[in-house]
Amino acid sequence: MKKLFLSLCAVGLSCAAFGAGPEANIVPKPLSVKPGEGTFTVTASTKIGVGKDAELRRSARIFAEEVEPVLGGVMKAAAAGDIRLSVDGSLEAEAYKLTVTPSGVEVNGGTPQGVFYGLQSLRQLIVDGQGVLPAVTVEDKPYFGHRGGMLDPCRHFWTVDEVKEYIDILAMHKLNKFHWHLTDDQGWRIEIKKYPELTRVGSVRKETLIGHHHTSNEYDKTPHGGYYTQKEIREIVKYAADRYVTVIPEIELPGHAVAALTSYPWLGCKGEGYEVRRRWGISKEVFCPGKETTFEFLQNVFAEVLDLFPSEFIHIGGDECPKDSWKQCPLCQERIKAEGLKDEFELQSYTVRRMEKWLREHGRKIIGWDEILEGGVSPTATVMSWRGSKGGIAAAKAGNHVIMTPNVHCYLDYYQTKNPAKEPMTIGGYVPMRKVYELDPYDQLTPEERTYILGVQGNLWTEYIATFPLLKHMLLPRLAAIAEVGWAYDRKDFDDFKHRMNSLRKCYDAAGLNYATYFFEGKDE
Repeated sequence: MKKLFLSLCAVGLSCAAFGAGPEANIVPKPLSVKPGEGTFTVTASTKIGVGKDAELRRSARIFAEEVEPVLGGVMKAAAAGDIRLSVDGSLEAEAYKLTVTPSGVEVNGGTPQGVFYGLQSLRQLIVDGQGVLPAVTVEDKPYFGHRGGMLDPCRHFWTVDEVKEYIDILAMHKLNKFHWHLTDDQGWRIEIKKYPELTRVGSVRKETLIGHHHTSNEYDKTPHGGYYTQKEIREIVKYAADRYVTVIPEIELPGHAVAALTSYPWLGCKGEGYEVRRRWGISKEVFCPGKETTFEFLQNVFAEVLDLFPSEFIHIGGDECPKDSWKQCPLCQERIKAEGLKDEFELQSYTVRRMEKWLREHGRKIIGWDEILEGGVSPTATVMSWRGSKGGIAAAKAGNHVIMTPNVHCYLDYYQTKNPAKEPMTIGGYVPMRKVYELDPYDQLTPEERTYILGVQGNLWTEYIATFPLLKHMLLPRLAAIAEVGWAYDRKDFDDFKHRMNSLRKCYDAAGLNYATYFFEGKDE
């Protein structure tokens, strides 16, 4: 830390010596940065002018709280001020223009969302310069429409306040999608009023594996549980919306269903003997698509999910579904025969397509992991490619929309150092900062096929992440690399990124965020 401080001081002295003033270092990289002359100083008494716009006033309040640790007080929003916020309809929806002159600051956005992103850039300038801003004109807009982060509360549960902080972190990086993985073998985390056993029984496992699931059979003998009430979910959805983050819920099917089967055993092929899973990995026990009652259950669950989440997209999982129980189940075999299906893979496709049709009839679109391609997929399904980029490439070539989240670049639960002994246990893998940054969502695609790529996403699975400080250590700073790929794909430069990240690091410090330091130390990039 001392070395970093001295180096930053040296840079500052060097700039001052040549009269350049403070730098405008922003992550993700803006489209255009044009330096001006002079500076403007922001203090706690600086007013934020929002006119009569209630939405801008809300963003101003959020922004004022974010920079309060640096300014030592909370700026007030007023009709007029030296920081002026406004909507400019000539700009694209998420675009903004940030202008700093010695007389004040203007933040213009195509919509209030664009203004919010402009404020996030202004936040970095304020924190970096301790309130002294360089005169500059920043014109900016994102490259991809889907810029996401996924959080898994099923393996380890996160409180409402922790989820809100996760959303704050997404918003800081100008990410606009929160993929919330709400159901799995190890816990059902969403209240469904029609099926109370899902949370009474399915939200609690009696103990949790200690050590790696490939080698250990030791357990902590401590129950682990938790779920979100519908009231809490509405609160989180609004909190995210206030920061222009859309919450995309994931309800897993037909695999990763053991918590649901334990709650209602009739959902499975054998109909008995289930237990909320205590260890990680893949279970052979999955939903039974041979029973009409299974589809009735899923439709009833999704009916309540749709009422809670206004998102255009609903994630239905579709990954890691062993077919063993279906091969032995007379009802599943009857379904295969009755529907003219070739095999159990087409039975999975039938299940996914049937639920997609129901969701489409209710005004929503599905996202599924790349396994939904097996056995055939609807042309209206969006594929989230996680097993490398292969599935996403195949989907784009077939004309399906794609979100790229290949594990080799985007799984933030993987080790971020070459020496795993330096970190707590993870599931495995090695994804340092440079590897994340090297993600190319368009790899091997023609210009026409590229139009099907909606964007990118970082995923954080929590089998081996049991505390929120550790979660942030795994998330940061790698999430910044995801953000730059999503926002500034056409202008990436890793060396430049490394330089600008020193500014964002100060924002992490000001917000009290735990983060990994290897990248800033020049190690394991």
